[in-house]
Amino acid sequence: MKPTLLRETAQGEESPLSPEEMGELWADFEAARRRPLATRLRYAFIRTYRPVLDDAEYRSFDSMADYRAWCERSLPSWLGYGRSR
Repeated sequence: MKPTLLRETAQGEESPLSPEEMGELWADFEAARRRPLATRLRYAFIRTYRPVLDDAEYRSFDSMADYRAWCERSLPSWLGYGRSR
């Protein structure tokens, strides 16, 4: 059985890709496959500025507890460095 690729509609439902969408997807895969490895690796990683973390060259802490306290105090929660609750 051939797997079916699905997309999510605006109403939150899943529907199979149309033949035109499958053709576009396949063309994208083929174009990526033809790129040199160095180019694919360059595009594989997205560099995102992380507030506070990227503002200093390095930081050091006396203990893991100090590091965790600094993370909770200094970093936005969406970065995911806080303690799990």
